[in-house]
Amino acid sequence: MDRLYAGLERQLALLGKRETAGWKVGLTSGQARDSMGVGFRPFGYIVPDRIFPTGVRLPFSAPDAFGIENELCFSFGRDLYGEVDRTDIISAIESVAPAFEINEKRVAPSAPPQQRLEDNLSQWGIVVGDKRKLDWTDFPFDSLSVDLTLDGELVETVMAKGHIDDHFGSLVALATTLARFDRSIKAGDQVITGSYTRQRVARTGRWRGDFGSVIGDVEVEFS
Repeated sequence: MDRLYAGLERQLALLGKRETAGWKVGLTSGQARDSMGVGFRPFGYIVPDRIFPTGVRLPFSAPDAFGIENELCFSFGRDLYGEVDRTDIISAIESVAPAFEINEKRVAPSAPPQQRLEDNLSQWGIVVGDKRKLDWTDFPFDSLSVDLTLDGELVETVMAKGHIDDHFGSLVALATTLARFDRSIKAGDQVITGSYTRQRVARTGRWRGDFGSVIGDVEVEFS
């Protein structure tokens, strides 16, 4: 485990003094969950110029150079410092939005865990849909599902239940791990909490992730 935390320390060293606009919580869903150790939930950083609005067009470079994942994006209305609990997280959240995480293939699939952590868990950017304010204490996140389509054709449908960690638990884990490195979630940060869908971008086209009427949908086109 010390080696994994060293990977996160190296990630932040490579970030240097660049500004961050949010974070990702890694290894919270599907086959990736616990892949670096039971309960280990590493972070990656998000930079301001890689946050895009829904409907954005991004350049297509080469088949499989990018990956795309549907996620929920939580926006924070106040700072969180040090040890926090679920109640602290809920009180600090301002809104939630449907989102895509865009990952970039920069290291080999066989790369060791420490290298993947140093590489910011492949994070490239996020695409964020309309933000919604909900009653966080009662909203049934476990009942959500997402339909992922490419040019109108269904690619994947994923149910939250049994697939992804509790979002507030993931956010507590993020805050706790950031505190080890004298970092924190700040007001205005946008945080993604793990993938529902996971696909490679093999060609040009328009992707759409639909979380239903309450959360809404998000779109991105590669051209």
